[in-house]
Amino acid sequence: MRVPAISNRSQRGVSLIELVVVIAILLTLTAIAMPLAQVTAKREQEIELRRALRQMRSAIDAYKKMADQGLIELQVGSEGYPPDLETLVEGIYPVGQVNKVRFLRRIPFDPMTKSQQWGLRAYQDDPDAKSWSGQNVYDVFTRSGGVALDGTRYRDW
Repeated sequence: MRVPAISNRSQRGVSLIELVVVIAILLTLTAIAMPLAQVTAKREQEIELRRALRQMRSAIDAYKKMADQGLIELQVGSEGYPPDLETLVEGIYPVGQVNKVRFLRRIPFDPMTKSQQWGLRAYQDDPDAKSWSGQNVYDVFTRSGGVALDGTRYRDW
């Protein structure tokens, strides 16, 4: 009894040239996708940084508004701004009220420096000051020395 021959078409495999072409296509696609993924990740960090800065700015402004309304006992030279970021988290007792007012749940995380340490400026400090005088918190900025996708420095945001 003779065994029928197996057709060459069903045993056909992948040639070396086909394999090389497929690998070249995959490498090209990967080379295109990697920079795009890096830009997307950096953009996400920048969005998170803007959100954190906006959150702290809103808390400082709310504290200042209450101080201007006379609801917070002011320290001499504070100009109505909080003494530090921890005060915004711990909260204060407004004048004549028994309930504590908190302005932040926690100090936001800086996605650029991977910490909760922020650069601070007091109302009395120069706008370009690199160090905080410790009198009050008028402004907050990241300590990162990096440059954003739009070409601006993160610490200038």
